[in-house]
Amino acid sequence: MTTTNRYPLADLKDLPADIRTAILAEQEKAGFVPNVFLGLARRPAEWRAFFAYHDALMLKEEGSLTKGDREMIVTTTSAANKCLYCVVAHGALLRIYEKKPLVADQVAVNYLKADITPRQRAMLDFAMKVCERSHEIDESDFPPLHAHGFDDEDIWDIAAITAFFGLSNRLASFSGMQPNNEFFLMGRVPREKK
Repeated sequence: MTTTNRYPLADLKDLPADIRTAILAEQEKAGFVPNVFLGLARRPAEWRAFFAYHDALMLKEEGSLTKGDREMIVTTTSAANKCLYCVVAHGALLRIYEKKPLVADQVAVNYLKADITPRQRAMLDFAMKVCERSHEIDESDFPPLHAHGFDDEDIWDIAAITAFFGLSNRLASFSGMQPNNEFFLMGRVPREKK
């Protein structure tokens, strides 16, 4: 097993200006540059497409999915896909958004036993079916979600997040992308004040 990135991370100084600017903005916000930004930047056109779709799914304001819900979907399905990078990175964001230091570990290991709401459980049941058996989705999968207040656009979001991160999981895993050390403690211990 590799413990380093199989493909070298891009060097910030060699990147197109728009990508360099976006990465520096992320560094300013997070305090570090997540490896995914530099790992995918080796192919600028793909980087732009990836992050445009990522942002359209994960940063949208419409719908009833919270930021925590979105990260919970990513963490749970990434665990099913055995993606170390995404479980660690998105688990960190999940802990922060939900303000629950244990929830990411719980949903990554077994969301059925996690300390989550019945609404989140229905959401993850559907996300896991999309993740593992999307060909089996039929009309019977929608009423349980509607009963928890999800509309058809929310359901699309659950499926689209699951599908997008299936792509992300596979890119991260095959390339040996490693999570930044900073992710492991995020949301577990208070952030240091500067």
